[in-house]
Amino acid sequence: MNRPRTSRAAVAAAAAVVFSLTSAGFANGAAGAVPRDHADGDTITVGIKFDQPGLGLKTPDGTYTGFDVDVATYVAKELGHDPSDIVWKEAKSADRETLLQRGDVDFIAASYSINDERAKKVDFAGPYLLAHQDVLIRADDDSIKQPSDLNDKKLCSVTGSTSAQNVKTRLAPDAQLQEYGGYSECLTGLENGVIDAVTTDDSILAGYAAQDQFKGKFKLGGFEMSNENYGIGVQKGSELKDKINAALEKMVADGSWDAAVEKNFGPAGYQNEPAPKIGVIVT
Repeated sequence: MNRPRTSRAAVAAAAAVVFSLTSAGFANGAAGAVPRDHADGDTITVGIKFDQPGLGLKTPDGTYTGFDVDVATYVAKELGHDPSDIVWKEAKSADRETLLQRGDVDFIAASYSINDERAKKVDFAGPYLLAHQDVLIRADDDSIKQPSDLNDKKLCSVTGSTSAQNVKTRLAPDAQLQEYGGYSECLTGLENGVIDAVTTDDSILAGYAAQDQFKGKFKLGGFEMSNENYGIGVQKGSELKDKINAALEKMVADGSWDAAVEKNFGPAGYQNEPAPKIGVIVT
């Protein structure tokens, strides 16, 4: 799993295309939306996931942890806000565009993959992380070395996800799909031997595997079955986009980006891509 990343970065750069972050769409999001070019008063409202360890997680004591949280906190600081100024708001996948269009949040950092359809409705700063669809397997399992080895294996993803179906359709038609209510259930099944592999973005898998109760028990397959360019969503036409891009560039330059990756994903042995270039999408 510990593969050199230099050659892959070169390949990714060659495959990259400059993504237009000013795609056609609504000029200012939904009709009647309140512009969020500047945070109201002394606070700034940020949308994150509340249920993704390693990316965005609301803990039982009411604090927030994860790579997206660290990125958002750094960006907020560059926008003039202390961590105590941040109001965290849950941004479920299906609600992200609506939250931005209505002006409920200033920006969203929530494993938010940039694509053309979403860019018709919102603007994106970034990307700030290049993830890939991958599988998580038991650390002592040497039987799954490539996607085709998933044939006849029990492959788990969450109900409603396209990840497992993507594997079955394109790579391992004889995989036995198992749909659970959440990734935590998939990991419990993997730990107990009921499941052979779990699939979704490698960053999400690494975040779960880095939890204390799972450390050392799982490993990523490193299959890189898709490219997921995580961006920070802002309201269409928002002046915040350029300011956030500047903050992301500074985060990479001063080493804070690398530190956040190691802090949140390191325990899972996540071999991350180098920090992506602002405005460049790997297809």
